Amino acid sequence: RKRQRYVEKDGKCNVQHGNVRETYRYLTDIFTTLVDLKWRFSLLIFILAYALTWLFFGLIWWVIAYSRGDLEHLGDHSWTPCVNNLNGFVSAFLFSIETETTIGYGHRVITDTCPEGIVLLLLQAILGSMVNAFMVGCMFVKISQPNKRAETLVFSRHAVVSLRDDRLCLMFRVGDLRDSHIVEASIRAKLIQSKQTQEGEFIPLDQTDLSVGFETGDDRLFLVSPLIISHEIDERSPFWDVSRGQLERDDFEIVVILE
Repeated sequence: RKRQRYVEKDGKCNVQHGNVRETYRYLTDIFTTLVDLKWRFSLLIFILAYALTWLFFGLIWWVIAYSRGDLEHLGDHSWTPCVNNLNGFVSAFLFSIETETTIGYGHRVITDTCPEGIVLLLLQAILGSMVNAFMVGCMFVKISQPNKRAETLVFSRHAVVSLRDDRLCLMFRVGDLRDSHIVEASIRAKLIQSKQTQEGEFIPLDQTDLSVGFETGDDRLFLVSPLIISHEIDERSPFWDVSRGQLERDDFEIVVILE
């Protein structure tokens, strides 16, 4: 029967955070927050960070040229402007891009008679380096996350309970489709179900470990060929007192974590 899953087959968790009041905590770790964003929002912030920086400094370069009277002496070779060949806001914006990205086409260049321009040049160079380091680092971490690596890790569609070496076991299979082998992988299994404590407390999503070979080291996999993962149903297993009929009726979920 159709059940609402805690974790989908593709690894997505059906958990939504609600009533989060201390949202400022996301801003205290802005780097991780940007990495966790969806790609469309990350790209939007990436573009805005550069575009707004270029526009901001382009506006300041234009204000400096306007306040010094450079725009009123266009074509006057006896006048030394702050930035040569800066004749409006568009050229100031282009000069801001050239400065921050260190392109240096050579047509627009700052002169040594403009101390405020020299100070602004230093500030933009420093701030531009910080923006580059932050945004490029964020995008690199986001790209290097192995989210799609799980696409070639396949689990058996069904888990079975059967005898193995005369012991009742819960078994499933896992395999890797890639030729680049995964070595020293570890696997864990969690049983998620509601629970009523002896004190009467109801726990809707209680998590219980299912042993898949932690004591013997069988949980560390050499995943060259498909492997059968086995959980022995003994006295320590949460399925020890569960009958076959109860197993079919109970509402629970087993989440397998391959790390």
